[in-house]
Amino acid sequence: MSWLGECKIWSRVAVMAALAWATAAGAQSGAPNEAIYMYRGDDRVARLVDKAKEEGKLVLYTSLATTESIPLTQAFEKKYGIKVEMWRAVSEKVVQRTVAEAQGKRFAVDVIETNGPELEMLTREKLLSEFYSPYLADLPASALPAHRQWVSDRVNFFVVAYNTTKVRRDELPRTYEGFADPKWKGRIGIEATDHEWLATVVKHWGKDKGMAFFRRLADLKPDVRKGHTLLSELVAAGEVPVGLTVYNTYAESMKRRGGPVDWVPVEPVVGRPQGVAVARNAPHPHAALLFADFLLSPEGQELFSSMGRVPVSRKVKTELNDFTYTMVDPATVLDEAQVWEKTWNELFLGQ
Repeated sequence: MSWLGECKIWSRVAVMAALAWATAAGAQSGAPNEAIYMYRGDDRVARLVDKAKEEGKLVLYTSLATTESIPLTQAFEKKYGIKVEMWRAVSEKVVQRTVAEAQGKRFAVDVIETNGPELEMLTREKLLSEFYSPYLADLPASALPAHRQWVSDRVNFFVVAYNTTKVRRDELPRTYEGFADPKWKGRIGIEATDHEWLATVVKHWGKDKGMAFFRRLADLKPDVRKGHTLLSELVAAGEVPVGLTVYNTYAESMKRRGGPVDWVPVEPVVGRPQGVAVARNAPHPHAALLFADFLLSPEGQELFSSMGRVPVSRKVKTELNDFTYTMVDPATVLDEAQVWEKTWNELFLGQ
């Protein structure tokens, strides 16, 4: 499900949360872990490790696939000897569980690692807390929301993937505008829910230029398929010669397995952030902050990269992130969800 589609689910959650929030907020007003999260003393690392070991464990809620989340938590456990209790679900369920527990004044979670817009939802419900990490200095400005209630630790990039038996690399245009050429009719496909891609490109180019491009693209009637995994598979199979909104991690994975697939970062490359946050009322705040440090450190970022996920840190360069890009703004996506979903549906779904 896309972020904008998940906003519909969130609206129902928010209604229920509003009914109970006045009571739950009272338990949070003191920001009990702020001093821990923002500490910058010279003894920060030693103090953090010692206190985290005293706490003995941390509780993680994440939407990261178990093929990546289990190796990450195991590496942390091996490094620090601190047990991680992980609950994994799709991103909207991570939000629902976190909110429901807060309503019941049951603060069980320490760290949330999921999609940027879902973290923005939790920020607006005052369930997260700003934190300091020395590794924030390694991140690009686009990875750091102004409120610092969460930060991006990995990213999905929308790229152009193509079937190497159907299309030559030198045929591909340098910018998306080139795909509005009628010669691409019948050769291109898009994912059915990529409203945030449209929104970010339009904002990057400006309304007039951006909307003119998308109208021309819609006139070509690209093949619209539901699911980024499915779109990637169809490119590999040659059924869709060129996918305009494929996640580069998916295309790279298929390429590494020997499939007839390659990809290029066509301008403007749009990044879709995933991030990490520490819970405002975390019962194990030192362990929570230590885990956030681990994910953002070169060690954690290299581990993401080794598993085919795209690291955000400028300390870890791979072909998966070595290009200029513009990041989706989760706050804008949430605030303007209905507008962009309506625009997308009218252009590409005939609704």
